[in-house]
Amino acid sequence: MHALQILAENNFGDTRSGGLAGPMGLLIIVLLAIATVLLIRNMSARIRRLPAEFPDPDKPATSADEPDLGDRSEPESRR
Repeated sequence: MHALQILAENNFGDTRSGGLAGPMGLLIIVLLAIATVLLIRNMSARIRRLPAEFPDPDKPATSADEPDLGDRSEPESRR
């Protein structure tokens, strides 16, 4: 019987003093929710900026895929 009393005893301390666990948990949950919303918005904006179709990696690059430099062979600062 003595072993049951020891096991049944509340060894977790006074749970009513301080009372900071509830508000701190709420703060952490709110901060995680805000961070999640901001990350979802950021990723959605990045996905919208992606091209509709990517070039075929097996196809060799053509002159249309390369940037057009025009007639300039030198940068303007060196003229």
